[in-house]
Amino acid sequence: MKKVIKGGNAEIIEKKSRFIGNIYNIETEEQAVQIIAAIKKKYWDARHNCYAYIIGNDNDNQIQRFSDDGEPSGTAGKPILEILSGNGMGNCLCVVTRYFGGVLLGTGGLVRAYSMAAKEALNNSETGELIDGAKTYIDVDYTYVGKIQHLCSQYDITIISTEYSENVTFELMMDIAVENTFKNKLTELSAGKLELRDTQHIKMYRKEDGTLYI
Repeated sequence: MKKVIKGGNAEIIEKKSRFIGNIYNIETEEQAVQIIAAIKKKYWDARHNCYAYIIGNDNDNQIQRFSDDGEPSGTAGKPILEILSGNGMGNCLCVVTRYFGGVLLGTGGLVRAYSMAAKEALNNSETGELIDGAKTYIDVDYTYVGKIQHLCSQYDITIISTEYSENVTFELMMDIAVENTFKNKLTELSAGKLELRDTQHIKMYRKEDGTLYI
């Protein structure tokens, strides 16, 4: 599943109607309700504030809700939900606000407009894929710094921080799938002198650029 790391927004015009899409990360239904209420207050003069949200990162235990908010049934909330689910999103809320422009769009036009606003808002968001990862540390002397940086680049390992003192300490995050390979490479590189320490196996997110995020 993917998570919203930084929400985005988008605005489209369809036959004089204005559609404003907003994407949010949420953890609970209560949070979703609060955000929807805030959006309705912000866009108090809009005709419709339609929404959909998915809570949970496990397909078998997800909560999914949507609302057409006065639009014809099936023309707004469900299309927004399909954009979220079709992109593998979890813990995500999308609200699309419509300012009516005086021209009726028909059911097909509404579905396209709400889908497009949700899709563009999601495209403008920063998202990450949920993975099993390892957060760990390695202490090296200065002669190994460049080699460690090269290894990390090779295996898409994120260097969270680098602390320089008598030795150099790297704080790392990696996909658990490359952990053993990375350990073996360290052994080869240092004849068994270098080892990872304080390793934690946790859930983390891989951003679109490959970097990892907790």
